Amino acid sequence: MTIPTMPRTLLIVLDSVGIGGAPDADRYGDAGADTLGHIAEACARGGGDRAGLRAGPLRLPHLAALGLGLAAQGATGRVPPGLAIAGPPLGAYGHAEETAAGKDTPSGHWEMAGVPVREAWGHFPDTVPAFPAALVADLIARGDLPGILGDSHAAGIAIIERLGAEHVRTGRPICYTSADSVFQIAAHEERFGLERLYALCRIARDLCDPYRIGRVIARPFTGSAEDGFRRTANRKDYAVEPPGETLLDRLGKEGRSVVSVGKIGDIFAHRATGREIKAAGNAACLDAALAAFRELPEGGLVFLNLVDFDTEYGHRRDVPGYAAELEAFDARLPEIRAALGPGDLCVITADHGNDPTWHGTEHTREQVPILAFGPGIAPVALGRRASFADIGASVARHLRLAPPAAGSPWW
Repeated sequence: MTIPTMPRTLLIVLDSVGIGGAPDADRYGDAGADTLGHIAEACARGGGDRAGLRAGPLRLPHLAALGLGLAAQGATGRVPPGLAIAGPPLGAYGHAEETAAGKDTPSGHWEMAGVPVREAWGHFPDTVPAFPAALVADLIARGDLPGILGDSHAAGIAIIERLGAEHVRTGRPICYTSADSVFQIAAHEERFGLERLYALCRIARDLCDPYRIGRVIARPFTGSAEDGFRRTANRKDYAVEPPGETLLDRLGKEGRSVVSVGKIGDIFAHRATGREIKAAGNAACLDAALAAFRELPEGGLVFLNLVDFDTEYGHRRDVPGYAAELEAFDARLPEIRAALGPGDLCVITADHGNDPTWHGTEHTREQVPILAFGPGIAPVALGRRASFADIGASVARHLRLAPPAAGSPWW
């Protein structure tokens, strides 16, 4: 067997799969939130059943074998129903706390890449209107718009259902925000135009910078009032750049190969994100990531975000759908393990929580799992990691890169 001179890494983010409230969750109104644990408990009592989709207890045998239940136990003091294992785990496992002041996607990803965000993001108030009048006036003028709709906090699906017909009739885009640091614009792909929506989001990105808003998000949709409106896979995030050198930057400086799958490119503002691949849905994104990893040169990284857990099930408070998506990912674990060669490492983690049993429709401030495995990776307990940055520090050490400014490697 040929042992590579330089190892490779597959880093998988299960977007929103938190494993229990962070120590400071009460500051965010999230004390008691537990995405994985509450889903497992709901399934155990029949609350995860849906005809034609799934039924019964949550079944994640491969993730449990890697130590997911033990990681959850470290975070909360209990193993979620169905996630106990009889023998030792198949890899290293632990749980991590976020030090960034937020519970949003960029903060979580940047911190795991070695750049914790120390300064709080700006947010728009939960009022009507939510946006400053000057920002709205400039957006209308620069975007040549007849006006906007929404101008409030809202769940994306609900506001499109409520205002989609009026948007199509008037040509006014739907602008809304949430508890996250976001300015979101929804518009019909055909009636408004996809490229026009993207151009409008670039204008909004410029206008939101003085307010320290983390992301402007294009939310295209199709359909009609008669048949219903549906969001498409052509979402695009316009994020500010990370405020420091990330793991991706270090890989770029070394001339290493980086493949970013899903919304990773958007999250890092396309800085040092290498070859970017977008696909519709978790399954297609995982397919693309595994195909890229099989061809990845030595010393490279494939960085994958699986967003459906968050957008399709967490925000919609859909316990059966979330459970089914977890089980679908679990079924792919043998394929993931088979793709790892000598020296390779796979890390599975998350960026925040989105407990579908929780109040509201927003992210939840939670700890995240760390599952690290591959040929030669010892099955050890990593314990509590004081920062998501320990993930980036450990990947950097595995890839034989200089240590990042933040984080402590676990080996």
